[in-house]
Amino acid sequence: MKGSRRESRPAGRAFVPLLLPVLVLLVWQVIVSLGVYPEFIIPSPAAVLAKFVDVLRDGRLLANTWVTLSQTLAGLIIGVALSVLLGYAIAKNRLLDDLFSPLIIALQSTPVVAYAPLLVIWFGSGPTSKVVTSALIVFFPMLMNTVVGLRSVPKSLRDLMLSLRATPWQMFIHLEVPAALPVLLGGLKVSATLAVIGSVVGEFVSARAGLGWLINDARYNYDTPLVLVAVLMLAVIARVLYAAVGLVERRMLAWRR
Repeated sequence: MKGSRRESRPAGRAFVPLLLPVLVLLVWQVIVSLGVYPEFIIPSPAAVLAKFVDVLRDGRLLANTWVTLSQTLAGLIIGVALSVLLGYAIAKNRLLDDLFSPLIIALQSTPVVAYAPLLVIWFGSGPTSKVVTSALIVFFPMLMNTVVGLRSVPKSLRDLMLSLRATPWQMFIHLEVPAALPVLLGGLKVSATLAVIGSVVGEFVSARAGLGWLINDARYNYDTPLVLVAVLMLAVIARVLYAAVGLVERRMLAWRR
């Protein structure tokens, strides 16, 4: 009986994530029906759906979504790769920690919106500046998770590996990576969502395509339904990337269950 109840819980809980979106739609429709705000400020869900169908048919939505997604993925890969490499070096060498910490903290404490225009000046208005912006915004959280994950490896396990005469490579593969993997994947989840923000911020500053550019263009034309469609697509991209990392996490950390 207990086992059957445990197995039935996931089926019921599968609908829980839908409750809040449904509630938001209901409240949204009520506000529109009451006429609290004009339609051009808060359009109805039906108007947003109609706009979604229109831009999907004419190809604008998919084209701009692909631009943002490709820039986001490139920035995520570059940012994660660089942060893991530097994080490993910092975790192993306290001198590097003292050397790089002031610069890293200074970059992180500065909002990405502040230096995004500089990146456009340096790298142009093409996709490169958006990729760099996306990579920079994911760099710090992934770097910190890498350092924390590697430094959280128990000293007793390190001593055990050394007593077995493990090489640095064996130490890395069989101890450090498995021990730090939960923290690293947690950082990757955060980085996956932040990468979308970095890409869109770059598109807000200067772009010829992308969902950020589409939002700016719709805002100038007071096309509120199109703004909401683009925002929802950004949310979908972030959610898909987060879910993809979650799937990898479940596969790689199945041994913890």
